[in-house]
Amino acid sequence: MRTIMVVEDDPAISRVLAAYVKKAGFECAVFSQGELAIGQLAVIQPALILLDVMLPEMDGWDVLREVRSRSTCPVIMLTAKGGIDDRLQGLNSGADDYMSKPFEPDEVIARIQAVLRRPPHALITEGMKQYGSLQIDFKSKSVRLNGADLSLTPKDLALLLFLAEHPNQIFHREQLIEHVWGIDYDGSDRAVDHAIKRLRQSLQEMSPADGGIRTLRGTGYQFYANKPG
Repeated sequence: MRTIMVVEDDPAISRVLAAYVKKAGFECAVFSQGELAIGQLAVIQPALILLDVMLPEMDGWDVLREVRSRSTCPVIMLTAKGGIDDRLQGLNSGADDYMSKPFEPDEVIARIQAVLRRPPHALITEGMKQYGSLQIDFKSKSVRLNGADLSLTPKDLALLLFLAEHPNQIFHREQLIEHVWGIDYDGSDRAVDHAIKRLRQSLQEMSPADGGIRTLRGTGYQFYANKPG
């Protein structure tokens, strides 16, 4: 049975989340401190983490960074802050989804199930891929072209990393919005088109024989590539 890890210092919220998680058919492991949760990450190997931002000592952002350095486990951030800047910080820091308090427990379960239905991230985040002159380090989240670091916005970088993790697969706008921008995103899906345009400009010195970003009219986008080195 899959385990959901709840990292929340409010006992009342933890109890409610644990009850609903178990009712949905999952095991539940509850921690009130981020350090304790990180220490048990490899042992429990959770299917997903519900992570509160306002934790004592080690806050949720630090916990998220530590989780991302060790695991591709999906993370849903929970916080009393609901501003767009806070949501973007969470999604740009590697969270898979973001929920503001107060929330309905049923919606939390729906979000968990939605995230778990997504294709799993490949463990290539532990290493590096090379497509001709393009080098992508998934662990450090850095990109080099012809030996020079590419300066990309956080969202453009996240989009490139996602597409490069799934070479030669086609994704339509709605899928890219869900995987890269997050299901809470309420802006225009044209943001995908603008990001793709910027990425093409950044990768214009890449040889077409090695790969690149392709638009398939009426279908979506793909990072087409030969077998990486």
